[in-house]
Amino acid sequence: MSYDALRHFADSWGLVAMTVMFLTFIGWTFLPGARDAHSRAATMILEDEDETNG
Repeated sequence: MSYDALRHFADSWGLVAMTVMFLTFIGWTFLPGARDAHSRAATMILEDEDETNG
């Protein structure tokens, strides 16, 4: 493949693939089951180190 062919592919389908991945990651954040994981991550830094090690 030549440079021009790779560049054309990246300009068209590469952009589409990155857009789909971006929308998937953003949508994944707002899943109903993710609330507990996000709440835990938000308060993780405030927990005692002994509590997180078991």
